[in-house]
Amino acid sequence: MAHKLVRCWLIFSLFWLLFAGWHRHDLPSHQVIQPRLWQEPKQEEIDQAAFQKTVGGIRYTIEPLYRYELYGLVVSQHDATSWRDYLHQAWQDKLNIRDLCVLWGDNVRSDIYQQLKFWSGQFTCNFSTRSNDVFRNFKQTGMSNNHILASDAHLTQILSQIRLGDQVYIKGYLAKYSHQHGFNFSRGTSTVRTDTGNGACETIYVTDISILQANPVVWPFVFNVSIGSFILAMMMWFSLPFRIKQ
Repeated sequence: MAHKLVRCWLIFSLFWLLFAGWHRHDLPSHQVIQPRLWQEPKQEEIDQAAFQKTVGGIRYTIEPLYRYELYGLVVSQHDATSWRDYLHQAWQDKLNIRDLCVLWGDNVRSDIYQQLKFWSGQFTCNFSTRSNDVFRNFKQTGMSNNHILASDAHLTQILSQIRLGDQVYIKGYLAKYSHQHGFNFSRGTSTVRTDTGNGACETIYVTDISILQANPVVWPFVFNVSIGSFILAMMMWFSLPFRIKQ
């Protein structure tokens, strides 16, 4: 009897693990997108002196170029502190802790983003679709990959809590930054939304960031629960006594 119960538990857990894993990157319906995300980012040129911040024992010089505000839907992200990100480690870049790929404007007024696939690389945000009509109607000027610079512990904590499908508010400066920790390192920023390719990402030194609305899709939670359930069921299965039939 115990073997049958654990076997059913294993099958049940595996089913939900696979099903939730397939859907765990689902984005929320456009009907729950806040109207604030319909607007374009706000950019204002400023005359502000460079300042310095120390992160991870490295002193960075930040050169603000524009004051910047953005409301957006997170469709992909990259953790620049991950062990897999070898370039940030090689460059001693501890200030850029996360990249957020976001949409706004007409791209979130409708469900067009539901018909695309998004993914991030170390410095890129990519999208694809099998529909030519969707590709033509999707506005690349309503999408940006943002290199987020943060030196404040509170803002860093908020960044770590952002998940796919979250609606976020970002405020700060489009900025250049550099350091001389063993070698001369510097990175710039895009200052328009119409460019593509190398150098088209916005580099934002954040002064405020918040999650306006978390993704209501439950599949990431179900996926994590299913992993735990499946592992526990496997442990129970191998702990049961087995009798070899003669």
